[in-house]
Amino acid sequence: MPGDLRILIADDHPLMRQGLRHVIETDPALTIVGEVGTGAAALEEIQKLRPSMAILDIDMPDLDGFAVVRALRERQVPVDIIFLTVYRDARFFNEALTLGARAYVLKDSAATEILSSIRAVAKGDHYTSPALTPYLVQQRRGASDRKAGLDDLSPTERRILALIADYKTSREIAETLHVSYRTVQTHRSNICTKLDLEGSHALMKFALEHKADL
Repeated sequence: MPGDLRILIADDHPLMRQGLRHVIETDPALTIVGEVGTGAAALEEIQKLRPSMAILDIDMPDLDGFAVVRALRERQVPVDIIFLTVYRDARFFNEALTLGARAYVLKDSAATEILSSIRAVAKGDHYTSPALTPYLVQQRRGASDRKAGLDDLSPTERRILALIADYKTSREIAETLHVSYRTVQTHRSNICTKLDLEGSHALMKFALEHKADL
C-alpha cells in the first residue's frame, strides 16, 4: 500500500473501537489519527485532522453516521468513508451508496474484514461485507410489493420527524441537532421523497399520525 493512510475511528462502543484499533495497527502502513464516540465529535475531528479515511458507525449519539457524511459533503471535506453497521438492510446500504461511501462493513465481521475494506478503498475500489449479499437480493425482490414507511428512514431522519411532530421549525431542529439549516431542509426533502409525500402540510400530517412510533 503506497504511503501511510491516516484513519479516524468513530463508534460509541469503546470495545469496538479498541478491537478495530488492534487489528488496524497490525498493518504498519496504517496510522490511526483519532478515535471518538459520537457523531458530533467525528465531524469535528475529521475537519481538524483531515484523515484519509473515516470508519463511521451508522448509529451514534448526537449525529448518526449518515448525518456526519452529509455535513462533510456539504462542507466539501475530502475523506473516504467506511460505514460500520449492524444493519443488514438494503435501504441503509443504498443510503450509504448515495452518500458516496466506499465500504459497508457489518460489525459482527469487522474484525476479519476491516483490513480488506481499507485496502480495497485505498485502491479506489468498493467493499461490502459478503454476508450482506443474500439480504440485499431478497429485499430487492420484495421491494416493489412494500409500501414505504418509517422503516425506510435513517435514524437521523426519524429523529427529525419526531421533532417535526413536536412542532419544531427547521431552524430549531438545526440547533437541536447541531447541523445547518440547509442540512435539515435536505433531510426534510429526503423524507418526503422516501415516503412519497407531496404538499406543504403532508410531512407534518405524517409526523403527527406516527408520533407514537417515533
